[in-house]
Amino acid sequence: MIYWLIDVVEGWHWPGHNLMNYITFRAGISFAIALVIALVFGHHIIRRLQRMQIGEDVRNLGLEGQMSKKGTPTMGGIIIILSTLVPCLLIGNLSNIYLILMIVATLWMGAIGFLDDYRKLKFHNKDGLQGKYKVTGQVGLGLLVGITMWLSPSITMSENFEREIIHDNETVTEITVSKDEIKAPQTTIPFVKNNNFNYQWLTSWIKDRQAAETLGWLVFVLVVVIVVTAVSNGANLTDGVDGLCAGTSAIIGVALLIMAYLGGNVIYSSYLNIMYIPGSAELVVYAASFIGALVGFLWYNAYPAQVFMGDTGSLTLGGVIAVFAILIRKELLIPLLCLIFFLEDLSVVMQVSYFKYTKKKYGAGRRIFKMTPLHHHFQKAAEPGAMVKWNFPSQAMPENKIVTRFWIVGMLLAALTFVTLKIR
Repeated sequence: MIYWLIDVVEGWHWPGHNLMNYITFRAGISFAIALVIALVFGHHIIRRLQRMQIGEDVRNLGLEGQMSKKGTPTMGGIIIILSTLVPCLLIGNLSNIYLILMIVATLWMGAIGFLDDYRKLKFHNKDGLQGKYKVTGQVGLGLLVGITMWLSPSITMSENFEREIIHDNETVTEITVSKDEIKAPQTTIPFVKNNNFNYQWLTSWIKDRQAAETLGWLVFVLVVVIVVTAVSNGANLTDGVDGLCAGTSAIIGVALLIMAYLGGNVIYSSYLNIMYIPGSAELVVYAASFIGALVGFLWYNAYPAQVFMGDTGSLTLGGVIAVFAILIRKELLIPLLCLIFFLEDLSVVMQVSYFKYTKKKYGAGRRIFKMTPLHHHFQKAAEPGAMVKWNFPSQAMPENKIVTRFWIVGMLLAALTFVTLKIR
C-alpha cells in the first residue's frame, strides 16, 4: 500500500522518495517491521493464548525436560504469519505475481495448520486434522502454484549461456543473459554447465512438439506438488524442540533471499552465470519479512520456549520455503538446502518400515533409532538391552545443544548449496 502511495506522490519530490525504488532498502525496512511486530505483538498474542488456555498437551515419552513444557501456549505460528504478511502488504508491490503467490501460499498453509491445531485443542485429539486432508491441502497449493507458473504470462525467465570471443588475440569465455524472455519449465541444477535443466527434456522423445511441451509442463507441476508436500511435512516433523524449526527455517530463508536477489538482477545473473528471472526481485522483500518474523519469534520460542508455533507455524514454514524455492527455480537444490527437513522425514519412514518388517519376521518389532523424528533420538537416553540398531549417544543431550548443532549443520548445508552451483 505504501509502495503504491509513493508512486502517487512521486511528483512531489519529497526527500528520499526514490529510496522505495531500491529493493535492498525496502527489504531492510521489511525485515525491521517484521521483527518489531513479532517482538511487540508477539507478547500480546502469547498472553491472549494463555487466557484462552490454548496450551500444549504433552505426553510423557521419557524425553529430557519434556514434561516441563506442559501447558505452554501453542498456535504461535500466528505471530510468524502476521509478522511476515504485514510488511509485504505495506511496502511490497502487490501487483507482482511472485509476491501475490507467496502471500497466497502463506495464508493457504497457515489455514491448514490452524485447522489442525484447532482440532487438537478443541477435541483433545493428538492427531488433529486427518492426514488425507493435510495432503489434499498441500497438493492443492502445489497445483495452484505449478499451474499459475505454467499459464501466467507474467512468469518468464531468461536463459544464461556462454560464448567464446576473441580479446587481445586470446579466446575468452563470456557469460551472457539472453535479452529474450521465454516461457519454459526450466530450473537450476548443480554440477552441469550453465546450471539449467528443462523438464521438457524428459518428454523430448514425443514426436508431437506441442504435446511434448505440454507434458513437460505437467511433469513440472508434478514436481511442484511433490516438493510442496515433502518440505511442508518435513518442517512439521522438525518442530519438536524449542527453536529448532524456526532457527533452521531462518537459515534457509537467508540462503533463498540471496538466491532471489542474485537471480532477480540481470547484472549479477550474468556475472555468476545463473538464470535471470524478471520480476522475481520482489521476492527479496518477502524473504526479508519472513526472516525478520522468524528472528522475532525466536525471542519467545528459544529454550525454554514461552510459546510453540504449532502446526499453524510449521506447515506454513515448510510451504513457504517450498513455494519460494520453486518460484526462483531452485527446487532441485531443496534436497541439500533443506536436508535437515528430509532427514527428519526419512527417519520416521525408516523407523516405521523397519519396525513393521522386523515384527513380521521375528515376531517383535525392532528400531533403528531410539526415537523419531531424528531430533528426539538425541534427546533420549539409551536403553540397556533395547533392540535399537543405533543406540548412540548413550546419554541424552540437552535440548539447547541439539538445537544449536542442528543450526550449525543448517548453515553448512546452506553454504554447500551455493558451492554446488560453482562445481561444474
